[in-house]
Amino acid sequence: MFGFLSGRKDLELHPTELKSRLDNGEDLVIIDVRENWEHSRVKLPDALHIPLAELPRKLSEIDKEKDVVVYCHHGARSLQACHFLKKMGFERVKNLTGGIDAYALHVDRSLPRY
Repeated sequence: MFGFLSGRKDLELHPTELKSRLDNGEDLVIIDVRENWEHSRVKLPDALHIPLAELPRKLSEIDKEKDVVVYCHHGARSLQACHFLKKMGFERVKNLTGGIDAYALHVDRSLPRY
């Protein structure tokens, strides 16, 4: 469905930048594209859980007018999702660099890692 995609720096958002934006009260849409078993282990608060394979069917659940941050375990699946969302007309999309694992390392060490 998505094919191989290389990274683009304009799509990347470092975990500390996400934390700063959340702390500043920015109204972001955060999307977790991991599988159910991964989401049940650890997740960011208020994130929409839309597994990558379900993303095409659930586009209507995502507000195109807001900044969207997508994450997965390490950032590969979420980067695919970002490219797909851009293709579908979402202009304000960022990939959480390094995924939730990097967020746990750089921002919140209390989050479980797997």
